[in-house]
Amino acid sequence: MTANNNLIKELVNQYGRDRTSLMPILQGVVEQNNYISDVDMTEIAKELDLSAAQVFGTATFYAFLDTVPRGRFVIRVCKTITCDMHGKKLIIQTLEDMLKIKVGETTQDKKFSLLETNCLGWCHKGPSMLINHDVYSELTPEKVQKIIAEYIHK
Repeated sequence: MTANNNLIKELVNQYGRDRTSLMPILQGVVEQNNYISDVDMTEIAKELDLSAAQVFGTATFYAFLDTVPRGRFVIRVCKTITCDMHGKKLIIQTLEDMLKIKVGETTQDKKFSLLETNCLGWCHKGPSMLINHDVYSELTPEKVQKIIAEYIHK
């Protein structure tokens, strides 16, 4: 049994085998591994007696349930029109320049992934971004440089 199988069994024991347990189990796998593999989805389907298509459909529907490997720190920049009007393009450019990657990519050392996402709920203080679970708002290129500098040393 692999480490991921053990994780999935632990999550199933914690949340149960009902269809309603699917989301917390998927979230638990992402929390631990930064993404959900095809093998993980198949194992979850077996444990919950669901079709692999049901699990895959749920996992791929939600932006925060990554189905491809991501970096240790996943940076999600809000792409709403409000954040765009407040300078989101400069924030993206600053991140791309600092990390030497484009939106949708992961650094070679697997430390950072840069993504755009729908509303983070901080439009009143845009532009905003989320790094894993931490929200940063009212961003400027200077603020972003300081924030990323701190994460580089983690």
